[in-house]
Parts: sequence; structure tokens; C-alpha cells
Amino acid sequence: MSRFIIDGGYRLKGNVRISGSKNAALPILAATILMDGDTHLDNVPHLLDISSMIKMLEALGLRAEYKNDCKVRVSNYRKIRHIAPYELITAMRASFLVAGPILAKTGLAKIPFPGGCSIGARPVDIHLKGLKALGAEINIEHGFVSFKAKKLVGNKIFFDFPSVGATENVMMAATLAEGETVIENAAQEPEIVDLGRFLNKAGAKIEGLGTNVLHITGVDTLHGVNYSVIPDRIEAGTFLLAGAISKGEISLSGINLEHVQAVMSKMEDCGVRFSVESKGENEKVVHVKSGDSFKAVDISTRPFPGFPTDMQPQMMTFLTLAQGTSVISESVFENRFLHVNELQRMGADIEIKRNNAIVRGVSSLSGAEVKITDLRAGAALVLAALAADGTTEIYGLKHLKRGYAKFAEKLTALGAKVTSES
Repeated sequence: MSRFIIDGGYRLKGNVRISGSKNAALPILAATILMDGDTHLDNVPHLLDISSMIKMLEALGLRAEYKNDCKVRVSNYRKIRHIAPYELITAMRASFLVAGPILAKTGLAKIPFPGGCSIGARPVDIHLKGLKALGAEINIEHGFVSFKAKKLVGNKIFFDFPSVGATENVMMAATLAEGETVIENAAQEPEIVDLGRFLNKAGAKIEGLGTNVLHITGVDTLHGVNYSVIPDRIEAGTFLLAGAISKGEISLSGINLEHVQAVMSKMEDCGVRFSVESKGENEKVVHVKSGDSFKAVDISTRPFPGFPTDMQPQMMTFLTLAQGTSVISESVFENRFLHVNELQRMGADIEIKRNNAIVRGVSSLSGAEVKITDLRAGAALVLAALAADGTTEIYGLKHLKRGYAKFAEKLTALGAKVTSES
């Protein structure tokens, strides 16, 4: 089994450039199903999930390829196949995002139920409700969801929960629907805004991006474009915490400050100091400096602009070494404390009560053998290993490869002692 071997106790120093956003690139790649012609994407991270989505596009009849580490070209000139391969859909949950685009483009879609990290039920009911409101006939049998619509027609749709995936799926389908679609209680995450801007550049008519009400006027066709994906706010938050938990001094470039405000605000409450330097017209560099101790804080995960659930495991690791007791409330996913047992193996004092984690700060963590259960839990264990006394062996790197580009290389460049073994 692949593993990281990390010697803890080294203060990180230097600069790290944040990669493009996985969670923005995936729906943008799915959206190319809607488009005619060539699309050139920049700042696309080289990750396992991205590779899976590229394979999905190829299986559906598009031509898609990495030109290098951060550029992807997608060509859409042939008829789209309406059946998505089982092995690709079940490999990651985000692949269900092809349902809306395939349906809008062909009038038919047959999609297996998705896979991904085991952090909660994450049902696709909201996706189905939204696509049904646009006129899709839906049939579920033998592990597949089948969609059929002679013509999608705009409608007013209210989401019971501001689901990111459902917002993206319905928004993409609505771009080619007849008339106007209004999505109320839509998710507001930066990745949705990025998808909307991409679609608008391709000829879509979407208003209200960044708010919880989206107005989409359907168009007949969309065309290929050149587009650069936003920075990955979860990778940025993870490295902010890496600098702080190692008591180092690091700088992050290629970062969007607005997207990481919730994380930075909580870290400041803990006593971490930040400074921001402007480089060029749009470039911001964030400098992170942590003292030898920091304070406990309480956190509750919320949809954007609240504290992101994807940063909860990493923040929990940070708070295991804080002075005092922190309470972390997980309100988005019901099963996102799988990393707790592994942190306890390293000496953390954490008690789980339903959707709350009570984290009592300890003076130190100790290296141990631990196993990654999901993507963000993996990042949390890496942070713990950086701060721990002794050596930590982290198994199950396939999860990390889904969401962090060149993770070991970036940490090593900052002075961490990380060895990767296949």
C-alpha cells in the first residue's frame, strides 16, 4: 500500500504556489459536453479525479487531453453518447455532474449511482428533483438513473438544501433549456461562480452568480472558449494551516483571499498572524506566521461563505494542539469524523457527541502508523504528522491523490521531511 513517511517537528519556510481548484475544474470539464468546438482550460490541477473526468469525456465521445500539468484541451465535434460508464461514475461522486449536460445535449442520459469518499449519504435526490422540474422523465432501476426529455423547459426550482452539485447540474442543464429557469436557495460557493462565468463566456445567460437565486435564460447552443480555473481554496487553507501548525513562516501565491476568509478569520482568532503583499495587478501573496502557542476556538461548518466542511478535518488537527477546549460542529455531512480515531492514535484528545467534536488541546502529538479514510482526512493526518514528535507513516495515499497536486513535493520544498513510497 502506498504511504507517506513524515518526520515531524520541522518548521516550514518558503513559498508555495496554490494549484487550480479541483472542485471548479470538475464541473467545468463536465460543462464542455454542452459546447460545440474546442475549449482550452488553464490552471487545471493534475489529479486523479481530473484524470477520471477526462476519461469520462472521452468515453462519451469528446476528445480531451492534458497538454501539460495545468492545461487541458477538450474538442466536441461528434455526437455525444448518452450512457456514462459505470467504472468512472462509481470512482468519484463529481462524475454525476455529467447527467445534466448529457440530458440537455442529447435528450437522454443513463447514469450509474456515484461513488467517492465515504463521508456521508450525500443523496442525489436534489439533483433529480431539479432535473425533473425541467421536464425530465426519471426512472431508477438496477443501480442506474435514466433521464429522458424531448425538450427541457425552464421552471422555478427551490432547493431544500443549497447543494453544490445539484446547483451545478441543474444550472448546466438549464443553459440549453427553453425559456427561463430560476433556482432558489442555490449554493453560492466560488466554484459555482466560476462555472457560471465559464458558461457565460461560452454564450450562456446566467444572472445572480454569487447569490442564492440564479436566473438562467436558455440558449440554442454554446461554443468552446479559453478559460482559466480559479485557485483551490481548500488547498490554500490546508497550506495556511501547515505553516501555522509547524510554527513556521510560509508564503502562499496564486491565492484568492475572498475564498479563504472564513478559514483565515478562525486562524486569527487562534492567534495566527497574516500579512498580504500585492505583486502585479492581480497577484496577492499571503504570509503566514504562527507563534509557539495558539488558542482554542469553536467552529461550525456551513455552506459558503461559512466555514467549509472540506476544511473541518484539517482545522481539527490544528486545534488538537491549541490551548484550551474547542467544539467543532459538523452541520454539512453526518459522517465526517472518520479521521478522529487516527488522530487519537497520535495522542489527540477528542470526544465525539453526535455531530460535535470536543477537542481538548494537548501539549504534543506523537508519530504513529495511521490510515487515510477520505480525502480531507488525509490532509488532516499530514498536518498532524508535520507537527508530531517522531515519525508518522500514513497509508492510503490514493485519497490524497484525488485532491492535492504534488502534495509531497510542495511540502518538501518548504522544508518538510516527507518520503513517498508506492
